[in-house]
Amino acid sequence: MNFVEELRWRGMINDMMPGTEEILSKEMVSAYVGIDPTADSLHIGHLVSVMMLKHLQRAGHRPIAVIGGATGMIGDPSMKSAERNLLDIDTLRHNQTAIGEQLKKFLDFDSKEPNAAKLVNNYDWMKDFSFLDFIRDIGKHITVNYMMAKDSVKKRLSGEGNSGLSFTEFSYQLLQGYDFLYLYEHEGVRLQMGGSDQWGNITTGSELIRRKIQGEAYALTCPLITKADGGKFGKTESGNIWLDRRYTSPYKFYQFWLNVSDDDAAKYIKIFTTLTQEEIAALEAEQATAPHLRPLQKRLAEEVTVMVHSREDYETVVKASEILFGSGTKSTMGDIDEATFLSVFEGVPMAEVSADKFDGETPLLDLLVEDCGFFPSKGELRKLIKSGGVSVNKEKVQDERYNVSGDDLINGKYMIVQRGRKNYFLVKVA
Repeated sequence: MNFVEELRWRGMINDMMPGTEEILSKEMVSAYVGIDPTADSLHIGHLVSVMMLKHLQRAGHRPIAVIGGATGMIGDPSMKSAERNLLDIDTLRHNQTAIGEQLKKFLDFDSKEPNAAKLVNNYDWMKDFSFLDFIRDIGKHITVNYMMAKDSVKKRLSGEGNSGLSFTEFSYQLLQGYDFLYLYEHEGVRLQMGGSDQWGNITTGSELIRRKIQGEAYALTCPLITKADGGKFGKTESGNIWLDRRYTSPYKFYQFWLNVSDDDAAKYIKIFTTLTQEEIAALEAEQATAPHLRPLQKRLAEEVTVMVHSREDYETVVKASEILFGSGTKSTMGDIDEATFLSVFEGVPMAEVSADKFDGETPLLDLLVEDCGFFPSKGELRKLIKSGGVSVNKEKVQDERYNVSGDDLINGKYMIVQRGRKNYFLVKVA
């Protein structure tokens, strides 16, 4: 597998320094991507560079993930209009551990082969580097003129209505440049990769290596991923799509990929999966023939959900999807864990009632109108039941005199009520 050719057909190359492709074709290359641990989970915006590392290892090269414990205390000004809040050491260490666990799902750290992945933290080599030593040994090699010419700096200095650029942030590219130099000298790293917004920082590193030790280092960036409509990739009304289930449930994660547009699905399936060119071409042909079946979106959602979570989580969320959009039954709904079940019904009107309401003697009409307030009147509810417009746990209510019992509760705790096809209500036993 040729790494550059693989990235090229996947649409994952934006800029590449001359000589990069040649060295990658001649020998095993150690390459790194930096990740600032500003949270204790990656989000899908990080996935592009993580997939670059994954493809790198698949091609026989050696991936290194650099957790920016030091640079994360500074904050990268690239593509930012304001300075970040700085994190304390304990928080950064916690975030590093959590991110390291997530990376194990993408990279092989335990391989006995020479290209086993490695995780490092730049705080470990920066923490004992005094300010005076840094500006004397490193700062003298890169001019202020060179640093000022970078787009990330120029945009912040020329932007209207912002508070300028602090010296702390201005120093970021020099710190990242030193990371490249340190890894070049101690890990044999010849290549740094990242998003296209990192081009300036990355090339500062390669220039520092050239000027200080006359070494040759290379750079490769991927495009910033956007949606076909110009919106920001990975952002929803509720915020980022995270890889950690505490912040984004597997169900919501799966639904994000399932609901992307046809154009985005065709782009994302190349970037975020390891499917071959032939497999993707076959899926694109299916999509062209039967776009309503959405084969690209379904396979994309499956591949990424299994990769980030698990096959078991994928199968669970497919069952969960059937509750709202398919032929889910009370039995299949009972097979879903409570967290997934609740994520399906996030935002749906819910009422809590006492367990004694499900004693077999409480009329459904009383429960839904008086106890839950889901319907304005019993008269209206009777009419809806007669017209077949009310369902309990996906089964139409046939008798307006129906009394609810424990048999109507999913896992002894929930009852799903439907008005028509799209309006859902949830009853929970307190």
